[in-house]
Amino acid sequence: MIETMTPTLTKMAVVPEMVVTPEETTRKLAFICSKGTLDMAYPALVMGWAALGNGIDVTIFFTFWGLDMINKARIDHLEIAPVANTSMKMTMMGVDTGNLGIPQIAGVLPGMTAFATKLMKDKMEKLQVPTVREYLQMLVDAGAKLYACKMSVDMMGLQKEDFVEGVQDIVTAADFMDMTDGAQIIFI
Repeated sequence: MIETMTPTLTKMAVVPEMVVTPEETTRKLAFICSKGTLDMAYPALVMGWAALGNGIDVTIFFTFWGLDMINKARIDHLEIAPVANTSMKMTMMGVDTGNLGIPQIAGVLPGMTAFATKLMKDKMEKLQVPTVREYLQMLVDAGAKLYACKMSVDMMGLQKEDFVEGVQDIVTAADFMDMTDGAQIIFI
């Protein structure tokens, strides 16, 4: 006799539930920004702003190339490179390419990164999206805490003076983990 097994479905959480103790009534989000391109700068800024608007505590940790987002010399010069950015749609930035798109090979042509960056910045300006610098200032003014990764800062030969106003400190990854205990962590 062959016995068949009926699978039992159990509730499986895709996103862990936020556990809030009675002493701790504020939900916390912590973002880790590891990329310094224009398109990768905005996810944490937009979500952080939305979280603050909903009364959620926001901490942002900038590591590796994410330091470009807070570096005074780089913040206004973030770019979007079309090479290897397979999801990039030129139509999204206002260039009608019909159904053809733009082949990835075109991204290696001189000036394509500057072209794609200008298109994206123009589209964002038209939609009145704040610049990275403006978004960071809005976040700081609303209470977000910004930190730079010590290891990345040391590797890149930077100092606290190299960062925009609002960066509270340079901390280790372990310090960041301690500071954001109980927070939901989002890696970008």
